[in-house]
Amino acid sequence: MPNPKRRHSSARRDRRRTHDALPHRSLSRCPQCQESKLPHRVCPHCGTYKGRTVIRVEQN
Repeated sequence: MPNPKRRHSSARRDRRRTHDALPHRSLSRCPQCQESKLPHRVCPHCGTYKGRTVIRVEQN
């Protein structure tokens, strides 16, 4: 198997890595409490999903 003769420069390495960053998570608003939450999931603040209470959330 052939091996590289010269090392890659840091600029070439960094250009390759420009697309490696994780994308930002998309957030939506809960229709009950207006807090931000992940879409298609139970709201962690009030415990509702699609207009009905699914889990009980302790108030601190």
